[in-house]
Amino acid sequence: MKHLQTVYRIGLSLTFITFIVPFLLSACDTESPLAVDSMPVLSTGVLSGGETTVFDESSHAFSVPAPNLSEAALAKHLEGDVEFEAVFVTAPAVVNPGLGPIYNNVSCINCHARDGRGRAPRDDEELVSLLFRLSLPRPDAELEGKPPVPVPGFGTQLNNRAIVGTPPEGTVQIDWTEEPLTLEDGTRVHLSYPNYTLTETYRPLPDEVEVSPRVAPVVFGLGLLEAIPAEAILAYADEADSDGDGISGKPNYVWDVVQQRHTLGRFGWKANQPTLLQQVASAYHDDMGITTSLFLLESSVGQYPGRNEIPSAAAAPEVSDEILEVVTFYVQTLAVPARRNVDSPVVQQGERLFAKAQCANCHVPTFRTGVSPGVPSVSNQTIHPYTDLLLHDMGPGLADNRPDFHASGTEWRTPPLWGIGLVQRVNGHTNFLHDGRARNLMEAILWHGGEAAASRRAVEQMSQAERDALIAFLESL
Repeated sequence: MKHLQTVYRIGLSLTFITFIVPFLLSACDTESPLAVDSMPVLSTGVLSGGETTVFDESSHAFSVPAPNLSEAALAKHLEGDVEFEAVFVTAPAVVNPGLGPIYNNVSCINCHARDGRGRAPRDDEELVSLLFRLSLPRPDAELEGKPPVPVPGFGTQLNNRAIVGTPPEGTVQIDWTEEPLTLEDGTRVHLSYPNYTLTETYRPLPDEVEVSPRVAPVVFGLGLLEAIPAEAILAYADEADSDGDGISGKPNYVWDVVQQRHTLGRFGWKANQPTLLQQVASAYHDDMGITTSLFLLESSVGQYPGRNEIPSAAAAPEVSDEILEVVTFYVQTLAVPARRNVDSPVVQQGERLFAKAQCANCHVPTFRTGVSPGVPSVSNQTIHPYTDLLLHDMGPGLADNRPDFHASGTEWRTPPLWGIGLVQRVNGHTNFLHDGRARNLMEAILWHGGEAAASRRAVEQMSQAERDALIAFLESL
């Protein structure tokens, strides 16, 4: 393990000496074009994750431990890696028992392949890394800020798999339609629109059921996002749009099961999880039917009479606190890939266009983390995630019409953009947005509406060369 850690540190140091030092020296050279008024926008440099950055462009770029981990921390990270990849089976197996009785997948890594991004199925593929949240409409305005209302017999998530002897809750059929769009310069594009139909449900669903698709996001860099001070995030909140720029970032305040109070949400497509510990425990519970000390009741409680009822006081969770802790530490301490091609004139032009189109108003480039107890590697780091972790109204085109605490049916958390240019290499696709409907980055941009409508229009009015530069910038992240 010590040797592994040394390799990563040497790799970082060599890259710094080879690429960054000459760049910094050139910037200080009065004869360098970087010293004149035409200096290109290089606002974030290459160290996207501060000292947790790694220079890895391979298919394993999202799975590297942070290079600044101590030897003991690296050992803990690697232990968490093993548990993240553990495959659960039906009890009473000796190893990793407790799967189900209803579930979506059998391991964390099956959804987050190579710690990366999932995609929506196409051409009759099975659901693997796309799941569906369910709820019923809130009965009155007094429930604003409350969690989603569970669907009787289904809860708040559709589990499309089950152990032997138990019926799965159902599955989803996805039909895709093409929506043509003509840009300002006459370029014709087609947006791919998904239509979801819940089928083969083990019992009828209410007509008014709310359905929200969620594709598995990348899991690297999460410890850094958790370490951003709440006040730094809230500094970008402008719910009433007091500055009149049309953008009104809103925090989501959600229930923290450990602290037993509402607190700022940071994780999930609607920022409905406050901490990585709770995010990991919820994934075990909702996605795999695995209990922890945070969620001791089986996800299927109440669905099958006489089974999976409230456990006795002596009942042990199916995943221990020790395993829950190391898996949480694992996702807290994954490295962030460095930016690439930052000295390319095309990439620099794309960065200027990104700012001019006001994309950076929501995809905030830079934060400074605070102190993260127990995770010094992510503490006090200058990072460049390109997110504000706030909710924004994205318009009717992307709406799921399913409220979640303070998030409305049209609001989504701004997703981080770091590493987005490596998704193709790591996960073999370029599908983006919360349900993977966008087949490339340009389609993702053109789906933006609501608060982002002006930014989308700015992109629509760009020339082909400018749009290519914008995409080149995004692919450098």
